[in-house]
Amino acid sequence: MRKQRGSRTHGYGQIGQHRHSGKQGGHGNAGLHKHKWSWLTINDPDHFGRDPFKPPSWHKVSKWANVGDLSSFAEDGQSKGGTVVIDLDAKGVEKLLGAGDVTRAFNVKVSSYTERAKQKLEEAGGKILSE
Repeated sequence: MRKQRGSRTHGYGQIGQHRHSGKQGGHGNAGLHKHKWSWLTINDPDHFGRDPFKPPSWHKVSKWANVGDLSSFAEDGQSKGGTVVIDLDAKGVEKLLGAGDVTRAFNVKVSSYTERAKQKLEEAGGKILSE
């Protein structure tokens, strides 16, 4: 296991053969439009271009809450006239979705919501407060 320790060229001659990128066709992604094109079409056909199913302005909502979860947020909300005001924007929630049941009236501050979430809140006597 100690073979070639301390050897500079490892048996490939003193002029430095096997040390440059000539046998590889270049370093890294060199030649992918030229002499490595056939390798590219077989092994990495999606290397160039973009994903057509993701438009350039694509944004994925990373944090959301359902209307069924509002009762767990209600402990820290302020109450005004019997309805609880919940600020979801301050809690980092980006969107309110409509899954679950609303148990009582909530006034919710959120930047984005679905129509089903709005409908369920209004049926329970609450509303969405948007700026």
